[in-house]
Formats: sequence, structure tokens, C-alpha cells
Amino acid sequence: MAEPITKRVLFAPTLSLFASTSTLLCCALPALLVTIGAGAVMAGISSNVPGYVWLTEHKVGLFILSGILLAAAALSRWHARNAPCPVDVDAARACTRLRRLSGILLYTSIFIYIIGGFFAFFAADLLL
Repeated sequence: MAEPITKRVLFAPTLSLFASTSTLLCCALPALLVTIGAGAVMAGISSNVPGYVWLTEHKVGLFILSGILLAAAALSRWHARNAPCPVDVDAARACTRLRRLSGILLYTSIFIYIIGGFFAFFAADLLL
């Protein structure tokens, strides 16, 4: 029998969301800003945001780490898919909300990861 779903199940998708958002910031944001003619804004961001240049210099490692976190979140969600919710009505409602939120966070993270990966590795070859 699977263990009941808890807030612990929400941790991995939330962590993967932050990791995949960093891939979006390092790779898709510069492409967007330069495309709309805001190169000066991009220069300001890269010179004033601490750690931003480091993210862009280490994008391969960032994508590998984010991919591992996304895989861990998906695996966690897969293992909890049939976990029973509590019998108490309020606790069962909270359990259902947590499952739904966990799925939304995971799928949003995957979408952001794909967008960031496209701009980091494929956009320059396809669009230029």
C-alpha cells in the first residue's frame, strides 16, 4: 500500500520549477530582449545582476542539473499517483489540491525547461 500524499511530494516539483526557471533566465531572456531591440536592457541585466554571467557560462551543467531535478520530480509524482488521500473530508480536499498543484508545477517546469533548452542550444542555428 502506498503512503498518503503529503507536502513532501510537492517539494520536488517546486525545486524543479526554480531550476527550470533559471534555464529560462539564462537562455531565453537574452534572446527575447535582443529580439525586441532591448539589447541595452540585457547589457544592464548582465552587468548588474550578481551571478547572471555565471549562469550563462555554465548553461550545460545548469541544464543537466535541471533535467535531473525534473526527472526526480516526475518520478516522485509517478510513485505518488495512487497514494491514498486521508478519509477526513478537509484533509482529502487538501490532498487533492496538493496533487493538482504538484502536477501543474511539474508540467510548467517541463514547459519552461523545453523553452530554455530551445533558446540555449537550437535557436541560434535555426533562426540566424
